[in-house]
Amino acid sequence: MSVKECTHHKERKKKLVQRFCGCLLILLFIILLTILIIWAVLQPKKPRFTLQDATIFNFNVSAPNIFSTTLQISISSRNPNSRIGIYYDNLDVFATYRDQQITYYTVIPAVYQGHKDVNLWSPFLYGNNVPIAPFNGPQLKEDQAAGAVWLTVKVSGRVRWKVGTVITGRYHLHVTCPAYIPFGNTPRYGGIVVGNAVKYQLSQRCEVTAS
Repeated sequence: MSVKECTHHKERKKKLVQRFCGCLLILLFIILLTILIIWAVLQPKKPRFTLQDATIFNFNVSAPNIFSTTLQISISSRNPNSRIGIYYDNLDVFATYRDQQITYYTVIPAVYQGHKDVNLWSPFLYGNNVPIAPFNGPQLKEDQAAGAVWLTVKVSGRVRWKVGTVITGRYHLHVTCPAYIPFGNTPRYGGIVVGNAVKYQLSQRCEVTAS
């Protein structure tokens, strides 16, 4: 084989590789552009959570820095999307006081939420003799003297979006719901006696982030 034929063969192979790479880049660009257009048309929105109420069975401070908590909350989730469904996977609900967790995790079963659908969950939250960090002690004493405390109910888990028959990967979901909870089991601040518990209507909008 001559040197000229060998050089021609290499140049032809090089052009084929360049064409292949060019076609591949164009195909990837078209796919990404299509996804962006579909995403823009659908305008996906995060689910909207609302803390509806809290029923208090037990809520007290048994020592200067120790919480004991038994309460049931009602929290709703609405899918605002008209073309996108939502899969909720392994949601955990718990309560915190000044960024410190004071109840155990309560698991909400996995569920699919259709377009514009609303789901309502009523999990129990428990925390027995949970110690509070010393630096939160003074604030806890002030709250106890006032007869009520600001807690934060949180929901943490993963969600997947469904568009037609396409289901995305999992995204982290974080929900934060502030709640003003009275101490003891007496009907303060408009509470309604329900058996041996007191129910408070909250209707508190929650902050939702997904990443």
